[in-house]
Amino acid sequence: MSRVTTLRSVAEVALGRQRSPQHEMGSHIVPYLRAANVKDGALELSDVKEMNFSPGEQKFFALRPGDVLITEGSGSLGSVGASTVWGGELAGTVCFQNTLLRLRPRDGVTDSRFLSWWARFAFGSGVFASIATGANIYHISAERVRGLPISLPPLEEQCRLANLLDTEIEKINSLISKKRAVLRLIEEKIDSRILHIIGESSLVRPNSGLPALPAGRVLKKLNRPIIANGNTITAFRDGQVTARSMRRSEGYTLTSTLEPQGQGVEVGDVVVHGLDGFAGAIGTSEATGSCSPVYHVCTPRGNGDSHFQSRLLRVLATSGYLGLFATSTRERAVDFRNWGLFGRIPVPAVPDEVQKEIGAWIRSTRPLRLALEHSNSLATERRQAFINAAFSGDLRS
Repeated sequence: MSRVTTLRSVAEVALGRQRSPQHEMGSHIVPYLRAANVKDGALELSDVKEMNFSPGEQKFFALRPGDVLITEGSGSLGSVGASTVWGGELAGTVCFQNTLLRLRPRDGVTDSRFLSWWARFAFGSGVFASIATGANIYHISAERVRGLPISLPPLEEQCRLANLLDTEIEKINSLISKKRAVLRLIEEKIDSRILHIIGESSLVRPNSGLPALPAGRVLKKLNRPIIANGNTITAFRDGQVTARSMRRSEGYTLTSTLEPQGQGVEVGDVVVHGLDGFAGAIGTSEATGSCSPVYHVCTPRGNGDSHFQSRLLRVLATSGYLGLFATSTRERAVDFRNWGLFGRIPVPAVPDEVQKEIGAWIRSTRPLRLALEHSNSLATERRQAFINAAFSGDLRS
């Protein structure tokens, strides 16, 4: 039989602390996790930073198997919390930073997997959001988390529920992954074709390849007045350009669109982020609206194809080619806000008929992507509904 208690009685809750710049150097450098490493119930370890933590700090901030991490703050209320079990994917000592709260299950009281699933339930059902405070940026404090109520069944039942959720949610996640893999394969084939064109151009074969022209002779930069329909057009790093309201609140660099020098964007425009373009924030707009002047909004010259040109530029960006022409950088961004600089970059001069052929191929993937996104959205809703059922008592014996 379950008993209702508070989280402080079933787990130790600790908040990371702000690190000062001098901690980036020292004799005790170790990896640490931050909010960017916690996503959708799993650890994202492709970009783990390192910092100096003294032996005393390591004792407090070090993670161990079974710890659960939740994000303590966010720019949007809907992503206040997420959770994951620390499973030792990184060898040795790993710490956590101030953007995370660590939940450590109490021995003999709480199963770590049960606690992790409860955290995902609290995130998805709005429990964490309900205790968030702040104005523009919301935070959840360790003390408020400690006071959250939790219905705690006996350890045996906790393990049974965790096993059930592990099995059923993995089935849903596997289905989502397989559908995404189908689209990814198609996108990789398109990029492979474009890479072949680049390889046959004078960029790679100076004496015998397809001619290259400055980007400004292939694309014409536009400067439309602001389109006041409420849409903020954003170039995401995965290559999609659309109204920000149509997408999640991540995968782009925030730039204001409220200043008078903003610009209008029409469907079919080639849009290049002047700072994030090198990271893949280049694409053909799928919506009409306005964007910041940090973007270059363009149209192909002559009879060129906008979908082909945006994909060509994106492939050149993600392969590292565009970054070679940058004159300045800031953190992870290459600065291409100057059109005079960007417009001088040589790109392959591809015949119109080839552009249109590949452009049609790119356009044909959009209905498939929309169908997969809808299907995955339904699967995600089903996943959260299953988790909610487990903690509402519907799946308990």
